[in-house]
Amino acid sequence: MDKRNELISIVAPVYNEESVLDALYERVRAVLDGQGEQWELVLVNDGSRDSSAEVIARLHERDPRVKGLSFSRNFGFQIAATAGLDHARGDAIILTDADLQDPPEVYPAMLEQWRAGYDVVYGVRASREGETWFKVTTAKLFYRLIHRITSINIPLDTGDFRLMDRRVVNSLRGMNERNRFLRGMVPWVGFRQIGVEYHRAARYAGEAKFTSVKKMLPFALDAITSFSYFPLQLAMIMGFVMAAISAVGILAVILVRLLGPHEPLLGQATTLVAVLFLGSVQLICLGIIGEYLGRIYDEVKGRPLYLIQQSWGLEDAPLGRFGPPMSSDSSSVSER
Repeated sequence: MDKRNELISIVAPVYNEESVLDALYERVRAVLDGQGEQWELVLVNDGSRDSSAEVIARLHERDPRVKGLSFSRNFGFQIAATAGLDHARGDAIILTDADLQDPPEVYPAMLEQWRAGYDVVYGVRASREGETWFKVTTAKLFYRLIHRITSINIPLDTGDFRLMDRRVVNSLRGMNERNRFLRGMVPWVGFRQIGVEYHRAARYAGEAKFTSVKKMLPFALDAITSFSYFPLQLAMIMGFVMAAISAVGILAVILVRLLGPHEPLLGQATTLVAVLFLGSVQLICLGIIGEYLGRIYDEVKGRPLYLIQQSWGLEDAPLGRFGPPMSSDSSSVSER
């Protein structure tokens, strides 16, 4: 198939990014118009509290190639990215952050690899400008941990910045789980994948939204519980280890009682410490099981992934994703 005249979709979730959107549009336009590409920019307003929705509406009026969705509330980056993929019409779809940390100037290198036959081209961060030592270090540790404990090959030092062929996006649209980890879902579907190195820039403007442990920890738990049973296996291993230690302890107590003095076993401190330790292990195991049960509970409720309050430049889009995703030939939403 000739990929020279195909439509390229850029999908960018937006949360309180009013100061960035004009610059994002200008740089996307400069890069893709300069390459002679047909393109659209799909901006998904994830319940922003600033004027992001008004900026999207203004950009759409200025250039119809800018399309937009606005959620009824904040659903999170992964759901906003999913909505953008649901409504993008392109033959190749580039998922990116709106804050210009993922430079549009990398798009031509991604498109080159796509046209060479690759279905997924993911951005590999050679450097990370403007991020704290804590954020960089924990990210490196997280990717290496997830790489070891999951059954799929999640590339190291990558984010959500990637180009996907239409057939990859259609495959993702058939995956309707609510606790989503797109960085694992894309490798899971397979197809030909390759990385392109780039230097991740500092934020163009505004404040980072994903820096606190409170936000990073649930994301890490979603990643681990979505693609690995290792925590459950670890709980079972801890049980066997404690059972072995208990068996050795029983034998030791019998031998001391029969052959040695009784003084080392007097008092309640040893018993109290043992009971507290075993109780802690049990609570940890229950917590691990609870994380998996909570995700099962989310799935069986069957609530929609997202709800759309308003849209710009998209015709016939539903008000949200209810159950199975839309058919692959559906377009998007008109203003409501």
